[in-house]
Amino acid sequence: MSSKPIAVVTGGAGFIGSHMVDLLLDRGFRVRVIDNLACGRQSNLDHHSGDPDLEFLRKDINELEPGEAVFGDARHVFHFAGIGEIVPSIERPTSYMETNIGGTVRVLECARHAGVEKLVYAASSSCYGLASTPTDEGHPIAPQYPYALSKYQGEQAVHHWGKIYRLGVNSIRIFNAYGPRVRTTGTYGAVFGVFLKQKLEGRPLTVVGDGTQRRDFVYVTDVCEAFFRAAQSSRSGEIWNLGSGNPQPINRLVELLGGEVVHVPERPGEPRETFADIRKIRRELDWEPRVPFEDGVARMLAGIERWRDAPLWDPDSIAIATRTWFEFLGARS
Repeated sequence: MSSKPIAVVTGGAGFIGSHMVDLLLDRGFRVRVIDNLACGRQSNLDHHSGDPDLEFLRKDINELEPGEAVFGDARHVFHFAGIGEIVPSIERPTSYMETNIGGTVRVLECARHAGVEKLVYAASSSCYGLASTPTDEGHPIAPQYPYALSKYQGEQAVHHWGKIYRLGVNSIRIFNAYGPRVRTTGTYGAVFGVFLKQKLEGRPLTVVGDGTQRRDFVYVTDVCEAFFRAAQSSRSGEIWNLGSGNPQPINRLVELLGGEVVHVPERPGEPRETFADIRKIRRELDWEPRVPFEDGVARMLAGIERWRDAPLWDPDSIAIATRTWFEFLGARS
């Protein structure tokens, strides 16, 4: 029997989750991945094929029950599993509430019954809505769409379990994570997946509005380092914002990628700027973003072939995909 500590990663075949697996294996952990492969790809873990310290369980978190063997003797749980993206959450909010809240409660119950030392929850900065910037952890909560609401209520459940059941918990509100393996699903969403496919095909990059809006991009390995420190920390019941603290204009990303541009309408409910105040996580976890934006983009360009099978978007298909967005979020403007 291995004496290595055990960590469970829900959503461990997904974008951030698979990088978390990389870090944990590198730090000497045995890792158990739970993923239903609805959003993730098992191929994200292929480079660990045959590693005796990695176990994979294909299962939906909505099906988890206390006493699941996969949680047995686990020291840490990193909870990334859930449903992302804005438009689908407007179209089918029940699924988001069931998975991002109910599924999270099931993970909490499994962790509680297994006696887990620390659970770290992947929260979302979308809980702040149209926030003033830089945004600190005490900023008012104002979710603009069901995805944001479901992630915030999942976070509330995490801290409730921490208080009532004395489960060690922390949550990290991620701003704009990017890096290799970022989602390439058929749903219109993350800017990197959209732009990289367009660049591969020699098509114009679809810039929302005038491109001067800024996003607090943080590279995925920096994200995982923060989660690891949150698990290892003696602190519990904490909430930390996680970004680079150095937001970048979308036009800067366009400049780094290169290529022609076509503009599409600005969308209601989207902030002009996301900007994480990261003083708290710097102070309490001694964490710093290590990967400059230019280096991160260069790394993604080096692996651009990975986006060969991603969906290709143009202004017409984007207009169709975001019709629901304008219909419901625009009605309040």
